[in-house]
Amino acid sequence: MKDNDTYDLSWDEWDELQRPAPDKSDFDDVVEAAISRRGFLGGVLAYGSGAAVMGTGLLSSTAAEAMGASRFGFTPIPIQTDGTVHVPEGYSWHPVARWGEPLFSDAEELSQQTAIGVASSDRVFGENTDGMEAFVVDGRQVIAVNHEYVNTKVNLPMNEDGAVTSADDVLTLQNMQGVTVMEVAEGADGWTIVVDSDLNRRITQNTPMVIKGPAAGHPLLRTAADPFGTTVLGTMNNCGAGKTPWGTYLTCEENFNGYFGSTDPEFERPADYVRYGIGLEGRYAYEKFDARFDVSQNPNEPHRFGYIVEIDPTDPTSTPIKHTALGRFKHENAAATIAPDGRVVVYMGDDERGEFLYKYVSNGVYTPGGPTSALLDDGQLYVAKFNNDLTGQWVALTSETTGMDEAEIAIFTRMAASKVGATTMDRPEWVAVNTVAAEAYCCLTNNRNRGVKPNAGGDDTPVNGPNPRAENHYGQIVRWYPSNDDHGADTFTWDLYVMAGNPTVHDDVYGGSSNINAGNLFNSPDGMMFDSTGLLWIQTDGDDDNAGDFAGMGNNQMLAGDPATGQIERFLTGPNGSEVTGLTWSADKRTMFVGIQHPAAPFPDGEGKLPRSSIVAVKRDDNLPVG
Repeated sequence: MKDNDTYDLSWDEWDELQRPAPDKSDFDDVVEAAISRRGFLGGVLAYGSGAAVMGTGLLSSTAAEAMGASRFGFTPIPIQTDGTVHVPEGYSWHPVARWGEPLFSDAEELSQQTAIGVASSDRVFGENTDGMEAFVVDGRQVIAVNHEYVNTKVNLPMNEDGAVTSADDVLTLQNMQGVTVMEVAEGADGWTIVVDSDLNRRITQNTPMVIKGPAAGHPLLRTAADPFGTTVLGTMNNCGAGKTPWGTYLTCEENFNGYFGSTDPEFERPADYVRYGIGLEGRYAYEKFDARFDVSQNPNEPHRFGYIVEIDPTDPTSTPIKHTALGRFKHENAAATIAPDGRVVVYMGDDERGEFLYKYVSNGVYTPGGPTSALLDDGQLYVAKFNNDLTGQWVALTSETTGMDEAEIAIFTRMAASKVGATTMDRPEWVAVNTVAAEAYCCLTNNRNRGVKPNAGGDDTPVNGPNPRAENHYGQIVRWYPSNDDHGADTFTWDLYVMAGNPTVHDDVYGGSSNINAGNLFNSPDGMMFDSTGLLWIQTDGDDDNAGDFAGMGNNQMLAGDPATGQIERFLTGPNGSEVTGLTWSADKRTMFVGIQHPAAPFPDGEGKLPRSSIVAVKRDDNLPVG
């Protein structure tokens, strides 16, 4: 039986246990080089002046305020360390949907002693909300939201330490993950789920899906249950999200590797398993009760996960589609936009230390009202190479550049990117495309292995331009400007919008960039979205112990950033132990929907109650727009 302590690890920590990378011998030299760049905050450096690296328009928040440049419609709030949500004066919040809340009237209510039984586990709002998007369907407000993973101690409270002991336990956990599509409506008591709406739907780890794109039908995707390699059950570890220009939902499979194991301890893992972190013991012991997840019996099943899945929120009978042309890796989110010539562009990060940033460009052109079925299946996948002179290239992953065929590139995307020498990044998470300017941003959340260990493929992770600190515990946000304002272009220039840090503790690069101060401290930027006015909303998933290097940062939070001035201010704090993740708006922009994942406190129901991941609605008290 597995050590039940592994249930309490983050996915990042769990991955490190499964696949420790070899130490490097020149760490001291790398650290010295990074520290020598303390002039990054001002002065001439190897990568240019601090102003150049941080963007020529960047000002500290104090300078921006002095110039009357603030565009924020709120008074910044201080840190918090308690068990609830806080928002600025003049704003209010309330829960919209909690883990275990019925979507249909035939579902049982959550019990504080037994949680939700297996029979209702696919009829209620799932756990651990993450990325989400809002849609308007025939005048009704619909939210599609991911349920990234499960906390076994919460979902299986009758089992000692939340241990998985039966097939029913496995099915309960499988149903509590995936995606919820639900209608919500605003009434006298605020926003609530419309129970029994014909648009309500749960998509779980057992929902039938079709596979499209270059890997569809490939021998590596074929199983005894699917000899043609074109259909699959379920989607898993759904992290960030996206929305297509034609109004469908994109959900992203991230840490899929952790769901597979082997009942045969002598099973020899293929080389690709090592690169993708697929071990012999799954995090939830699925392999002991569901043969589909036993790699000794179904070695191709892991190849069928790690993709972006398209869901039509307007049609609850539609079949979700896995788009292999967008690559297979730990997808964080999918930021879709349109190039000037009408091609569809999707930016994507691979959330693992030392992995890569990708872009997909369709061959076809999007026309409103026109056919869209091939736009995410027929196109070119690229990976980013950042140069230290603030330029960069998108390198096409083709048979000529990689020596791999199109299907192999789609299935083993990480290996393809390594072959072309892509830039290893500090855990590239959410990408956001500015709604009012031709630029895009990526949260590089942290990377304690920068300059210490290679990535899982053996690629070096030296200190470099977009990743300027060894053993990076704070994270940064990189920004790029596509050539000729064309997101379909092969080249770009870049800078860093912010380096998180703690200037109250450090006086070097670990203190952060000039737009970080004692009043807006944060670490590990993760989620990120632009609102319709061009403000950047930054959500964090980092260390919240409020001590040592992280003193003065408090609980995880959501901040607002102004791309033009660099000003960043704290807008919301989550309950202790939680990640603030997932953001979308109502159609009239008067409500901001925010996700609160894995709270440690008994949130939102109070003392003595189970902690419940939730979506909360934030509004201005004067009912004016909030984005």
